[in-house]
Formats: sequence, structure tokens, C-alpha cells
Amino acid sequence: MGEMEDIVDLVTLSDDELKRTIQLLGEQEHELSRQRRILHGKLDILRAELVLRLQREHREGTSAIDAHDVAQLSRILAGRGIVTPGEADDDEADDDAPDDGPSG
Repeated sequence: MGEMEDIVDLVTLSDDELKRTIQLLGEQEHELSRQRRILHGKLDILRAELVLRLQREHREGTSAIDAHDVAQLSRILAGRGIVTPGEADDDEADDDAPDDGPSG
């Protein structure tokens, strides 16, 4: 069902149906919020592990930042996002192509 149909359906709901819908959506929002907190916790743990590894490598004499990190940072600052391992970096070819602007 589309959003416009949902809005129209709201008009036809009884008070009890409307309250039940509010309750269901509230429960969904609560569950999504819980999942978001769990995801944030996992991300925090992974980032902390990465920091520990980088610190260990630095102590062992390995550079904490390599050419790949610099390339990734350049992509982020240019607004092109991150290339994950295994992804093709098609932007290399796109950089040589002229930008004709919006078509039309």
C-alpha cells in the first residue's frame, strides 16, 4: 500500500483501530531504535579494535596510515564515498572523461 493510500485509510479507521495502529508503529519504532543501539555498539567495538591494531602496528614500526588510507580519505573528502575491498574503482576511468554536466 502506498503512502497516500495509508493517509486515506487513516480517515476511515475507528478510534480503537487508530490507537492500535499508533501502538504498533510505536513498537516498531522502539524495536528499530533497539537495533540501532546494538548496531552502534558493534560499530564502536569494531572501531576500538581497529584503533588498537593501528596502535600496535605503529609501536612495531609500521606506518599507521598507508597509501590506501590516503586514497580513501581523498575519496571521502571529494564526496565519492569509500571503496570497500573487492569493489571496482570505476572512478579512475571516470576522472579522465569530460564532465558534460546534466543532460537535457
